[in-house]
Amino acid sequence: MPLNYHHLRYFWAVAHDGNLTRTAERLNISQSALSVQIKQLEQRLGHPLFDRRGRQLHLTEAGRIALDHADAIFSTGQELVAILQDTDRSRLAVRVGALATLSRNFQIGFLRPILARPDVEVMLRSGSPAELLDGLATLNFDLVLMNREPPGDGAAPFVTHRLAQQAVSLVGSPGRLDPRRPLGDLLRDQPIILPTAGSSVRTAFDALVNRLEIRPRIVAEVDDMAMMRLMAREDIGLALVAPVVVQDELASGRLVEADEHPRIHEVFYAVTLRRRFPNRLVQDLLKLSTDEAGRR
Repeated sequence: MPLNYHHLRYFWAVAHDGNLTRTAERLNISQSALSVQIKQLEQRLGHPLFDRRGRQLHLTEAGRIALDHADAIFSTGQELVAILQDTDRSRLAVRVGALATLSRNFQIGFLRPILARPDVEVMLRSGSPAELLDGLATLNFDLVLMNREPPGDGAAPFVTHRLAQQAVSLVGSPGRLDPRRPLGDLLRDQPIILPTAGSSVRTAFDALVNRLEIRPRIVAEVDDMAMMRLMAREDIGLALVAPVVVQDELASGRLVEADEHPRIHEVFYAVTLRRRFPNRLVQDLLKLSTDEAGRR
């Protein structure tokens, strides 16, 4: 028996909404009728597509595969209509998740090649590592940006792409930071603003001061790069950050950078899900980022 694409479209709508009631209201059909359509599709495919937990619907592994194919089918259908009608209304979309603490400047730099394209819509959401990886596994994101590698998990076939590596610097106001002073003296004498414990940068910093036998005066521990940037601008102390975080302040002279670097690096990653039909915008972004890194 051939697949009923009417059933598939209802499943596709519910899978993206994640809520049967909301989808039924949007499609102007009864919830019971919508449930019947999905049940018939599950019977045809021979697998449950949703794991029902209270009022929320979560895709099963079979559901993720079905949604992957449904995305490709209906996207192709939309492109077909646009091509045959000779319109420019067909728009491509990419759903990006970013670690809430990740540098905004880095995010903009990575996405810039597609931000100005009139045929592209970028949906950008921030969250915790667990929220982002869960969203990626359930196909709510096409791509996730992080500054740490995700833990290995055989149940979710994540692919980690190393995008860039930046040396971390000690920055501060010109009145507080003399760039020519040795790094050790600055760490002994000035209040320091650091990333929170557990980050790769903080772990490397703790190892550095241990080797130098320095006990720095930590004035703040911050997991938000925007807040660290603001504290440095407000002259709260010297901040340990990647230059991309404060690039505008360094260019204007509002902040200066120590000449001696702590030899600590922050690495930026893109995480994707191994998919049969990957989003072509994601492929374009990853290629452009790789080409840019190769030119550096």
